[in-house]
Amino acid sequence: MSDEKPNLSCWAYRFLKSYGKKIVLQHIPMKTKKKTILRLLVALVVVLGVVYASLPYYARQALIHWMPVIDDLEIFHRHTVCHNPDDVWHWPLSADYNRYRLAEQDAHYLDSLRTVSFLVIRRDSILFESYRDGWNDTLTSNLYSATKTIVGLLAGVALDEGKIHSLDDPVSRYIPTYTKGMQADVTLRDLLTMSGGMAWDEAYASLFSVTTHGYYGNDLYDLVTGLDVTEKPGVQYSYRSGETQLLAFVIEAATGQTLSDYAEEKLWRPMQAERDAYWLLDKKDGDEKAFCCFHTTARDVARFGSLLLHRGNWHGRQLVSEAYMDELMHPASYLKDQWGKDSLSYYGFQTWIMDYHGMRCPYMRGMLGQYIIAIPALDAIVVRLGRKRSDVYHRELTTDITRYMDIALKMLKENQ
Repeated sequence: MSDEKPNLSCWAYRFLKSYGKKIVLQHIPMKTKKKTILRLLVALVVVLGVVYASLPYYARQALIHWMPVIDDLEIFHRHTVCHNPDDVWHWPLSADYNRYRLAEQDAHYLDSLRTVSFLVIRRDSILFESYRDGWNDTLTSNLYSATKTIVGLLAGVALDEGKIHSLDDPVSRYIPTYTKGMQADVTLRDLLTMSGGMAWDEAYASLFSVTTHGYYGNDLYDLVTGLDVTEKPGVQYSYRSGETQLLAFVIEAATGQTLSDYAEEKLWRPMQAERDAYWLLDKKDGDEKAFCCFHTTARDVARFGSLLLHRGNWHGRQLVSEAYMDELMHPASYLKDQWGKDSLSYYGFQTWIMDYHGMRCPYMRGMLGQYIIAIPALDAIVVRLGRKRSDVYHRELTTDITRYMDIALKMLKENQ
């Protein structure tokens, strides 16, 4: 409509100026209106399609799958980590198996964070076992960053076998192209303690973060070997999943095996696992997502807790040397912590360490509340798997970890 004032009274003019478009639309025939709406919708779909197609592969995958879940096994390609059906060790059930009854508030807490598995093991026997939210003892869960401890253990095996010469070797000894700038100064020990200075952003909710790229992308090797080192290595701890991934590539270069095959040969079969496990890949026949994505059951992942509990020993067989395990489970206190003020007191070799009521407890930890906790003072293991974790932190700990420990301690005290 023109802004030229028509030959109408002032009030009529103002009315038409304000509501004229609505009147015009109201008088468009319904058939024409439907065609207009349809054209707009088609145009919108075309625009969205063009925008989607212009996004990098990992971003498109992130939009399809939206947020990580524990039952993502069918989303990605994977390698099978095979168990030996002729050599399986089943966890015995304690004489007090499941006699403990959860307090109502504790059961509510488990359910509020969508716990799927909660196990307490003492003296190599299952004391308590609960499956919730439609889960059972045969279903596998993505361990997310609890997988990092498995990579740390495999590095120890490779060191014990002499395939890794020294933890103080530069990464470039195994990946010769890793020499750009301060990359040349990064050692295996730096990767193990997450002090390698890599330009990696742990932003899980950002569509374009490097973490999203790593999880949903199909080019892990190029991604992590191409990132700059922006902080001096070996000075300060900073949680960077990319450094675990780079460590995995070092292990593969040193052993000549895929990470899945090496884990199967050196840990999974020797630990007499009940079931096959799975390691998610970045593409078909690609690289294992070493920083996140090992899939197994609650009972089988407890075997890693047993290795932490018994300093690398599995029923009389030393799978990882005691000397290495002692370093893995001891804080790298020569480093500054993530805040840069105090010495590091809670992280060793790809493994967390918690002080719980004066008891030092090494543990594995994943982003959705995957916890495998060894309590050496009580000869106990706690496994919690679930779909959600607390977002409340007390320093480096989320508050749910100590709550699960409190629940487990009640059981252990009642059944001493």
